Amino acid sequence: MQAAVPDNRTTIDPIALRRAFGTFVTGVTVLTTVDADGRPRGMTANSFASVSLDPPLLLVCVGKGASSYPAFAGSDRFAVNLLSDAQTDVSNLFASKAVDKFAAVRHDVVHTGAPVLNDCLSWFDCTVHARVDAGDHMILIGRVQAFGTSPSAPLGFCRGRYAQVKDPLPPGWLSSTDMFVGYLIEAQGDVLLVANGKGGWVLPTAPRRLVNDRLPVAGGGELLLVSDDTFLYSVFDVDGHDSGYLIYRARLAEPRGALALPDGFRFFAPDNLPYDEIASVEMRAMLRRFVRETEGGGRYSIYMGSHDGGRVAPVGAAQSWAQHQQS
Repeated sequence: MQAAVPDNRTTIDPIALRRAFGTFVTGVTVLTTVDADGRPRGMTANSFASVSLDPPLLLVCVGKGASSYPAFAGSDRFAVNLLSDAQTDVSNLFASKAVDKFAAVRHDVVHTGAPVLNDCLSWFDCTVHARVDAGDHMILIGRVQAFGTSPSAPLGFCRGRYAQVKDPLPPGWLSSTDMFVGYLIEAQGDVLLVANGKGGWVLPTAPRRLVNDRLPVAGGGELLLVSDDTFLYSVFDVDGHDSGYLIYRARLAEPRGALALPDGFRFFAPDNLPYDEIASVEMRAMLRRFVRETEGGGRYSIYMGSHDGGRVAPVGAAQSWAQHQQS
């Protein structure tokens, strides 16, 4: 007969334990899915971990007391949206009991049909790989079907409050396959530039793609562009940088007088462009080419960088895809 093993477990104070768990610095995520009726559901969570690269797996923990728990327990898909340091309002919204959390947050579908939030640090669109019952939580293991990331700083969380992460993007973090995407935006002959905070000027960038001819710009706000005048203008590498550069040429669709530009944005006349305050030789050359082509009647071209100086291909009149199919 086997002797009984005494139960020597001590009583754990759940409040003290939660505080101890909270000393581990984490990021902040918004978990999203769709319920049985196809409605988007979401909640804020910081229990997230990568699991495997082959196959690509991650896990999140969903509290059984959460109002959206039944949706995550019953759906075959979900997305994990890692928030940037500018999204504390999004974190607070999805941690609240708001009836329609998605009404004020831009979102889209990518692969599985689960809502993916725009402007977040990174996102992972997943199908459910497994569910594991774990006390008052469910461990949800997802197989990554699509993902995206950005160079934004992450939103941190520690000891029950938000925390800042210093130096979130160390040199060399971006791989050579990553691209810097900028926009050469013209309005009434002038060019839009942005102060880089170091006494120089750069082109505007966007935290996500152009949607409905509206470009969300880093720094806040949107710019309405003329869709027929938005096209790839230059592709090149810059010495000393891992990332390649994609530059789109665009024209502002709204009157400049009615436009509220974010801090640091400024229009420059072609004959007053601050070339000496633009660090990149390649950027200066591209702007000079743009000025020449504008003065030459607006016959623009696409530049493709190469080891022997690059190639330039003229751009013809734009037409819709339907028109192109019929031609």
